[in-house]
Amino acid sequence: MIPGKFAITLHILTLMTKYPDEFLSSEYIAGSMNINPVLVRKEIGNLKKHNIVESREGKFGGTRLAKPAADITLEDIYNMTFDCVSLGYSKNDPNPACPVGKKINENLDNLYKNINVKICGQLKDISLLQFTRDF
Repeated sequence: MIPGKFAITLHILTLMTKYPDEFLSSEYIAGSMNINPVLVRKEIGNLKKHNIVESREGKFGGTRLAKPAADITLEDIYNMTFDCVSLGYSKNDPNPACPVGKKINENLDNLYKNINVKICGQLKDISLLQFTRDF
């Protein structure tokens, strides 16, 4: 199963797109998501690492977008949150003497690579600004 990291990151960035001139606190963002602010700060750290957001400290501190939402695609966000979508592998090592067991992980790897190509193909044409217009 795909974790909610993409959804959390997209929620954070959508809020920032709605309020582009404001520095939003992690508490405010967490309130919108109904999650712990620590989880928000963790994702903000990843966004800062990719130069998507900027932060300031202090009484009026918080985080905002560092670049226009029109210049950020959903593919960019996806690539920041996932190395590769994986629907999982067997807990146990497959039997290498079995015709299926010896090839199953290799075939799953190929399947997951194809899934990622298709996901990115759909997300590359949607900007964060376009996504935000639906709110």
